[in-house]
Amino acid sequence: MVWWPPGQRRFGLEPLCRLTLELRWYWQKEKREPYVKFMDANYPPGFSYEDFGPLFTAEFFDPNQWADILKASGAKYVVLTSKHHEGFTLWGSKYSWNWNAVDVGPKRDLVAELATSVRNRTDLHFGLYHSLFEWFNPLFLEDATNAFNTSKFPTSKSLPELYELVTKYQPEIIWSDGDGNAPDTYWNSTGFLAWLYNDSPVRDTVVTNDRWGAGSICAHGGFYTCSDRYNPGRLLPRKWENCMTIDRGSWGYRRDARLRDYLPIEDLVKQLAETVSCGGNLLMNIGPTHDGRIAAVFEERLRQVGSWLGVNGEAIYGTKPWRAQNDTVTPGVWYTFTPKEGKVNAIFLNWPVSGILELGEPRAKPGKTQVKLAGYRELLKWVALGEKGMVIALPQLTPQQMPCQWGWTLQLTDVD
Repeated sequence: MVWWPPGQRRFGLEPLCRLTLELRWYWQKEKREPYVKFMDANYPPGFSYEDFGPLFTAEFFDPNQWADILKASGAKYVVLTSKHHEGFTLWGSKYSWNWNAVDVGPKRDLVAELATSVRNRTDLHFGLYHSLFEWFNPLFLEDATNAFNTSKFPTSKSLPELYELVTKYQPEIIWSDGDGNAPDTYWNSTGFLAWLYNDSPVRDTVVTNDRWGAGSICAHGGFYTCSDRYNPGRLLPRKWENCMTIDRGSWGYRRDARLRDYLPIEDLVKQLAETVSCGGNLLMNIGPTHDGRIAAVFEERLRQVGSWLGVNGEAIYGTKPWRAQNDTVTPGVWYTFTPKEGKVNAIFLNWPVSGILELGEPRAKPGKTQVKLAGYRELLKWVALGEKGMVIALPQLTPQQMPCQWGWTLQLTDVD
């Protein structure tokens, strides 16, 4: 089931408000030398992963501020990580006693607070990420040892949490993850999904992804994710999502990250244009701090994307893939189609020095075709190149006159 009509909701955000993410796995399981050395140098002997719980304070977490930043980004949906693979829940789950944000650390129901602010202050659709398995949960490890012929963990922990999340917070998106190499039969995914779509309080509005057990990814689900940072660069027959990170190297917050580690706005616009042209949605991840802040660099990127969408949003929202996804003559040109207005949108990422842009795909109609630059009032002059292709004269603008700075949209009417 795809809850959003194809092409309607193109851009979302995923704040991963977790503890230390991959650290636990690299430090405690794989024992990678840099992580072991870091822990030995910065934390006292005997310090355990669970000791991070009280250090996750979220004292500066302001859900209204978060909601305002999310709205300013132009996103249409948000997916909060309610629980990652380490098992810590951001709500007071009765199935995660003393390892949740209400009992430990913030002493707040972070899921409830953000859900309320998003729903009261924005028109974003509220979703929740949930990890099926937990790296070090003894019940899951016991089931894995038994080749998943026992199901102590799903029946006592994972599935009850999912039912609790849906019933209590009524998310419009369930973003499942982390099958732990166990099949969907172990997780009883079909049983949960049957309840979700037939009897749950969100049965008429909810949408789910494809991570419900080993073998289900990129094969079953309301929309496909296929892999992290999935960007096939071609049109797919099913609705899909490119889940990627602004931080090139992490899904969480890194204190030692440098400016070069963050994708610049030009790359984010490129990712958005490529993804939407090929029929996908872009889920752009940010990593909040342990004290509950969206770091300034993330806020800047989100507001920049929102600014770009303020000018070029008609090429993203409410669009469908066109017959061609990218141009065959000029690299860095991606197409979308607005069915409501019968308009072809050509998003070009590089402004030619000559001021002349050649498009190899559109079939223009002399006397009928019109070309506009989004954010610029005047019609542009163009010349057809035989039966297919056209040359467009871009306006001569100073940097201050440019409608935007990081990618532009040509709106073509009456073209085939």
